[in-house]
Amino acid sequence: MAPSFADLPEDNGYHSEEEIDFSDLKEQHEVRLEQGLDAFVVIDGLPIVPEDSKSKLVKFLLKKLNSVGKTKEDAIYMPLDEKKMSEGYAFVEYDTPEQAVAATKALHGTPLDRRHTLAVNKLTDIERYGREGRIDEEYHAPDIQPFTEKEHLRWWLADADGRDQFVMYRGDGVGVFWNRKEDPPENIVDRLHWTEVFVQWSPLGTYLATMHARGVQLWGGPSWTRQTRFPHPFCNMIDFSPGEKYLTSWSFQPIEVAEDDPILSLEEDGKNYIIWDVATGKPLRSFQTHDLPGPAVDENGAPVKKKIPWPAFKWSADDKYVARMKEGESISVYELPKMVSLEKTSIKVEGVKDFEWAPATPQRDGIRTYEQLFCYWTPEIGSNPAKVGLMSIPSKEIVRTRNLFNVTDAKLHWQSQAAYVCVKVDRHSKSKKSLATNLEIFRVREKGVPVEVVDSIKDTVINFAWEPKGDRFVLITTAEVVVATAVPPKTSVSFFCPERAKGAGVGNFKHIRTVDKKNSNAIYWSPKGRFVIVATVHSQQSFDLDFWDLDFEGEKPESDKDLTANLQLMNTADHYGVTDIDWNPTGRYVATSASIWKHTMENGYHLYDFKGELLREEHVDKFKQLLWRPRPQTLLSKEEQKQIRKNLREYGRVFDEEDSRRKNIANVEVIEARRALLSEWLAWREREQEELRADRAEAGLPEDLEEELTPGKAADGEENAVVEEIVEEIIEETEEIVS
Repeated sequence: MAPSFADLPEDNGYHSEEEIDFSDLKEQHEVRLEQGLDAFVVIDGLPIVPEDSKSKLVKFLLKKLNSVGKTKEDAIYMPLDEKKMSEGYAFVEYDTPEQAVAATKALHGTPLDRRHTLAVNKLTDIERYGREGRIDEEYHAPDIQPFTEKEHLRWWLADADGRDQFVMYRGDGVGVFWNRKEDPPENIVDRLHWTEVFVQWSPLGTYLATMHARGVQLWGGPSWTRQTRFPHPFCNMIDFSPGEKYLTSWSFQPIEVAEDDPILSLEEDGKNYIIWDVATGKPLRSFQTHDLPGPAVDENGAPVKKKIPWPAFKWSADDKYVARMKEGESISVYELPKMVSLEKTSIKVEGVKDFEWAPATPQRDGIRTYEQLFCYWTPEIGSNPAKVGLMSIPSKEIVRTRNLFNVTDAKLHWQSQAAYVCVKVDRHSKSKKSLATNLEIFRVREKGVPVEVVDSIKDTVINFAWEPKGDRFVLITTAEVVVATAVPPKTSVSFFCPERAKGAGVGNFKHIRTVDKKNSNAIYWSPKGRFVIVATVHSQQSFDLDFWDLDFEGEKPESDKDLTANLQLMNTADHYGVTDIDWNPTGRYVATSASIWKHTMENGYHLYDFKGELLREEHVDKFKQLLWRPRPQTLLSKEEQKQIRKNLREYGRVFDEEDSRRKNIANVEVIEARRALLSEWLAWREREQEELRADRAEAGLPEDLEEELTPGKAADGEENAVVEEIVEEIIEETEEIVS
């Protein structure tokens, strides 16, 4: 009779409460669910070693493989040839398909040692690329096309006259033009339906980006050929890295990837962001949109519209890092081009509200090693004060912090050369009924990063802007509550600069002047500094443009003797319905425009010089955009630039002569055109007279009237002579040297 549970002795040495570890047996005999080959990867580029060194190579390789997933030594198959030598590749099985995908993303292209670089691909890619009919069974030598020289992508910089280009989007057409001062612009290329949404230049002007339902396309060269495309369906926004190496694309609608898509993989399916390599046109990594904090519905149960922060991915100045913030939690920094997290972990910053990279590689006092900086701020949490911090990357060292109290909001403003970062802090009173603004200015290049506080501002600052490549700034304040109304609030415009200091140091920031009773809400510095436009945009009531010079060459007021600025209002203008203001890269011209995207009244653009003199006024039907083409940084050294400024008068004479010659040529062309029109009109008049003579003769009428219609005959029969004379008169001539 078979034994039963009831026949077992009471004490058999087994207690149900005890936990027995079966993990070793479970791992040895576990039956895995069928996953196909999705968990396998193929690694190529390995060293070729004898059989005796194979286990050593596998153990060394295992350290890298386990950094992105979980595998083990017996899950790595490295075949040997007839001579018992490895063949330079291996098959690896991960625990899950997701780990295999992560391995291909993180390890592909990484160096194993000085002479070997890994090439990691999913094993299932052979099904994707090697299906029947896609690969010929017989080998055929590749057809190598003869070398053809490509067009130079920066060809416009070689223009003999040094002219600038701009792109204009109006109606369904997009055109690129040469700027010709007072004369109408010269069209270079004009195409219908070139874009479906908007156009955008790359930061150095190499590419023109156009937006389409199926993705983004980049154009360039003298023939304006397509350089590359990024197939991101229904893409809404794009953002280039400062050096044009990478591109971020974003769509509100998640991406849907087809199985046979030649560029996108299933990794991008359901994502919103893609980081692209501009040179290859390939995606580096994709991301989903973070859930934004705050309630999903309002008090009435209606959904709350949340504004997506843009750009969500922010670039370091040298294109080596890109970072993304998860509001209130962390900042993730990724190394390019691998797009792997720095030290494989995010930077935890409790309550973080915003961050900004330094726009140039910082030069901190006493720091010899490479670093990039970003500034961040956190609000007050419980009894902890608000905080502003500067963090160094890649070390993740916090190099400076500052505590703040009674903070309602803060904005971060870097100076273009990363010499300063200004934190605009809106503080509330204890009753929280009034606001005032402090400026906390971090002097990044000075030892210990000291902070200077500008607390003389009694109202709320609604706009702030540093001078490019300078140390002066302009701000706009208001005592009113800023709301979206047709009538802009009354504002004041204040100018600040450092006081003079001994040696090479920079003195404390001092107030120069405040202009009250304005409606200004926008600040536009010339890219070369010195000149600034303070304007009122997006308004239905006010359209003021004030052109200021901070280095006016006239007499300096006694009160400003110790300041590094001489402020002067050069000109005022107005442009009805102005929505956008854009300086050209040289700082010589500025275009103000009124876009149909904002209103339909008097759309078009005005062109001014830096002094505020109107050069050209163009009314353009269905005008949408005007963007100057950026220029890369000059290749001239500081000494060469200094020499040019020194001889600017001589260059000015040459340019004036060239301008005069062109005007004379233009005048001759006008005269010739007028003469051609006159000849055409006289010929037409002669034909009409012949017909009139015939009609009068046929009707039997006298020919006295015919004599009166004969050109060149006076009443007394004398001949009249027509003399055309052009007289040029110089009314006023002014010469001004701009450093």
